[in-house]
Order: sequence, then structure tokens, then C-alpha cells
Amino acid sequence: MAPRHKTSIMYPIQPTNTGQILPVARLLQRRGSGRLWLGQSLRLDTHQLFATLAGMGLRIPMGSGVTLAPLRHPYDAAVQARSVAALTGAPYVAGIGPAAPEFQESLLPARYAKPLTAMREYMTSMRELLDGKVARHDGEYHSIDAQLISLDAPPVELGLGVLRPRMARMAGAVADVAVTWMTPADYVADTLVPALAEGAAEAGRKAPRVATVVHVAVARPGRDIRLAARRGAGAHLSAAHYTDMLRRAGVQAYADDPDAGADALVDAGVFVSGTPDEIAAELHRYRLNGVDEVVLNPAGVIHTEGLGATMTDLQEILAAEDRLHG
Repeated sequence: MAPRHKTSIMYPIQPTNTGQILPVARLLQRRGSGRLWLGQSLRLDTHQLFATLAGMGLRIPMGSGVTLAPLRHPYDAAVQARSVAALTGAPYVAGIGPAAPEFQESLLPARYAKPLTAMREYMTSMRELLDGKVARHDGEYHSIDAQLISLDAPPVELGLGVLRPRMARMAGAVADVAVTWMTPADYVADTLVPALAEGAAEAGRKAPRVATVVHVAVARPGRDIRLAARRGAGAHLSAAHYTDMLRRAGVQAYADDPDAGADALVDAGVFVSGTPDEIAAELHRYRLNGVDEVVLNPAGVIHTEGLGATMTDLQEILAAEDRLHG
């Protein structure tokens, strides 16, 4: 079983060179706990970035949150995930998501008419391959009759991007980690955790742990938190599946007005700001609401003020976490 890391970090932009990620990776290495998360990078591939960092001696736990299923067959996804685990020497979280329907259409013959079915097939094939089994499926979206060549490596946890109850129930049946993004703490506790438990019970397995990516920015003189929220969360707030989730959670966000959605995130405290100690206290509330791994997302600061200001924020928040938790 993978360790439950106290606090992890998401590097929130698609890098053009490994040096951009190094300060964050080194911070986690010095800290001795926490996972480095990257999303889907379409500049430098996510898995190759992880492998490069490992080759530079940064052998820390890593995870994708999330890579996009339309880009690769489940067999290739399993090879990539196991490779990162082997090269880092640490358990790896292979977070997978179906991508937005528009992205699906740009790569596939058609969008997933049944995204839950598509992801269930994908995750089932990956799990069987990673467990050393022969995966044999002739599914609606993915077909396979293959087995991975054996390789000793730390375990790979399968993560599934989860925003709404139906996906959460399915994740409960097939995933090791539910990766949530911009999900308010109360919504995690009241909506997602029960759905995860329901899906797990139906499948006769343990419920996945929850890793929640949380936007953070320290409040400082002259810093425009609302601008940071708009720059950091605007892309996701333009997507209907994210804004639907937020409205279910009581946050009035609409895909046709991402700026207003960003303001709503700030007002609702989903974009977490304040002093480092206030941020640490709010992150603890996520843990009390069923989140096992809090993932700091400094996207607002990195987009508005750069990496130096971002590193200052991260170090101060982690220090506040240490004061809070001892």
C-alpha cells in the first residue's frame, strides 16, 4: 500500500524544459514527503519529464493528475506508468481521465458516447496488465489481448479523475485513487466519498483514497487574489463538466463566464487564500472531510508572478503545515 503523503504539490503548467520543475521537485526531496504531480503535458510528455527527473537523482513519489486516455492505448499507458515507478524507485499514481469531449473528438473517430464505460474498460485493462495478468477484452472502446513483459518495479496505483457522483461510483469499483480538482471540501465529504464507498462495496473492494488538487495563494500586499484565481483556474472554469460540479456544490460557476466563476471560487473559499497559517487550517478541513492527499496547486501565482513567488508561497504554506501538524 502506498504511503499517505501529508501534502503534495502540483506543477501546474506544461513545461518547456525540466529546469522549470526542478525547484518544486527539490523542495519535495528536501522535505522527505509528498508527491510531485503533473497534469497532461502536450509540450514535453509527462512521463518523460518524470523519467528525466529520476535520472537527475530526484527519486521522489510522482503522479499524473491526470493524463488523457485518448492519447494512448491502455497497454502503452501501463508501460509508461510502470516505467516511472521503476525509474523513481517509488510507487507511482497513474491518474487517467477521459478528457473533454472536444479533445476526444479531435483524436478519436467520435467522442465517448459512454465515458464511464470507456474509462471502466481502460482501467480494467491497465490493472490486469500491471498485475502481470493476460488482459483479454473486446470492449466497446478498447480491445486488448496482451500481457506485459515482466519487470520488477514498485507498485502502480491507478487514479481516476473524479468530479461527479457517477464517475465516483465507477472509481470506487476500479481505481486506487480518486483524483479530484477544485472540489469543495464539503462536496468531497457529502457527495464524492459516499459514491466512492458505494462503488467499492458493489465491487467487494476497499474504497479508493482521495487526492484533491487545491488552488492556493498566500494573501500579500499588492497581490490581486481574484486575478490569480482567473489566471490559475480560468481554463477549467470554461469547461462544462467542471462548472456543473461546482454548481452541484453550491458555487455559481458557468462555462460561458469563467471570470465570474473565478470570483465565485474566491468567495466560496475553494480558491484558498489568506496567511500561510490560515491556508494550512483550511487544508486541514479537507482532510477532515475525507481527503487523504492534499495537492497544492499554485497555478494562480505562477501565472501572474512567476516561479520565484510560487516557491515562496509553497515554502511558507508547508512551514505552516508543519506548525499545525507538528
